[in-house]
Amino acid sequence: MKTQRTSILFAAALACLLCVSRAWAAVEIGSLAPDFTLNDIDGTSHKLSEFKGKIVVLEWNNPDCPFVHKHYDSGNLPRLQKTAVAKGVVWLLINSGAPGKEGADYTAAQIKSWLEARESNPTAYLRDPDGQVGHLYGAKTSPHLFVINSDGVLVYEGAIDSIRSADAGDIPRAENYVSEALQAVEAGLPVAKPATQPYGCPVKY
Repeated sequence: MKTQRTSILFAAALACLLCVSRAWAAVEIGSLAPDFTLNDIDGTSHKLSEFKGKIVVLEWNNPDCPFVHKHYDSGNLPRLQKTAVAKGVVWLLINSGAPGKEGADYTAAQIKSWLEARESNPTAYLRDPDGQVGHLYGAKTSPHLFVINSDGVLVYEGAIDSIRSADAGDIPRAENYVSEALQAVEAGLPVAKPATQPYGCPVKY
């Protein structure tokens, strides 16, 4: 009887582990980026597949995170966004924070004001309150960035740059991985560093 009970508990634990693994499954470099649909801060629906044929950047965002402030208050990420969008790149900010968690409950007006103050103009700011898309992509931190080429293939995922700190003074000395990835994709070349370790505040699922 004890052995049977142990077997049942083991099977249940294994099923639970597999369930968690699937929930946190991340996309792989070189594979097609899975489609998703999210609403922006104005309630307009956006589907990733709508941007087929274009380079797309997904950036996980939390306005309260000091690492996000490092790259936004300094203008580092807004400048990169502006340059990329001017070339036709689609830049989607995604907030996967659950209601009541840090950075998740800003109104549309507050988000627009936050972006405007930092001269940031992404293609859209998307809400993912149940974390479904964040889990789908394995988004771990804010910021965590993904670059998808015009064929819909994921070619980069990871950190914005090489210095893992919240100090804006480190930006000039850092290697900007996302900028390099975009340059490679635009030139039709493979990305030299397709995956790096993201850093920042944990996504507040």
